[in-house]
Amino acid sequence: MNSRRLLISSAVAVLAAAALAAHAQQGHPIRLVVPYGAGGPIDVTARALAEQVKDSLGTVIIDNKPGAGGNIGADAVAKAAPDGLTIGIAATATNAVNPWLYAKMPFNAATDFAPITQMVRVPNVLVMNAEVAKRLNIHSVGDLIAYAKANPGKLNYGSGGNGSAGHLAGEMFKKDAGIFAVHIPFNGGNPAQLALLSNQVDFNFDNLATAAPNIRSGRLVALAVTTPTRSPMLPDVPPVADTIKGFSIDTWWGLVAPAGTPRDVIDRLSKAFIAALHSPQTRTRFEGLLAEPVGNSPEQFGAFMKSELAKYQDVVKATGARVD
Repeated sequence: MNSRRLLISSAVAVLAAAALAAHAQQGHPIRLVVPYGAGGPIDVTARALAEQVKDSLGTVIIDNKPGAGGNIGADAVAKAAPDGLTIGIAATATNAVNPWLYAKMPFNAATDFAPITQMVRVPNVLVMNAEVAKRLNIHSVGDLIAYAKANPGKLNYGSGGNGSAGHLAGEMFKKDAGIFAVHIPFNGGNPAQLALLSNQVDFNFDNLATAAPNIRSGRLVALAVTTPTRSPMLPDVPPVADTIKGFSIDTWWGLVAPAGTPRDVIDRLSKAFIAALHSPQTRTRFEGLLAEPVGNSPEQFGAFMKSELAKYQDVVKATGARVD
């Protein structure tokens, strides 16, 4: 009986891989579901990769399905046929934060997806208004922590809203540094940055792509990046982890298929997309978005998503944020 099941399982995998190849050859496109609107960094990187893999996989059509913090698009992938013809984006929000932020989820982030490869990581950056940092004599993460401890309750920080990446990073920083700062939520990342520029808040954890122009102009000072090591995008700025061991909270996204997609199909998709991510054209394109290409194996991406899901359980709980 076991031999028969193994034979059937192997036959299904072979047929699915053959079907994927045949569909590509016959012009049947692969649908790549992006759970966010068109024009954002996730959408732009997905479209760039779709163009890069057309010779190996055939046409890849981007299907934007925004809504519910990315849950609508992610759910569409989770419930698609596991034949490799529908794949999608798994991101920090959909597969690590939302499961703890939303009271009810339409899918199981831990079991409903088969990892293909991580596409990118985008560093977040701890920034202060340059004038304020100079006045308070804060030039490093250590200086910020020392000031906060010497002046309890005097600092505040802004974010794009409760449960946002900036909010979670700020709460994680407070907890790990042993300091207190008041969280002031705004309606989006841009208003939060404007508040920082106008001295309404003292520091922010912002997306590097958003903060970079004001860092370059000198209006904001970057104290640290939130990736475990220095970012090639800001090579002179140390990571928070140099001061707080193990601190890591960046934005990432990658490619997944529905759970149950045969391994042969996953391998074929993974091989094509990893090659695209490692190409000079992709690296150049992503550098303009301040996004670092990754391109790891399905096993590595799966282990990474598992660790991120576990990490954010405590982070979201600490914030008290909840979406009903």
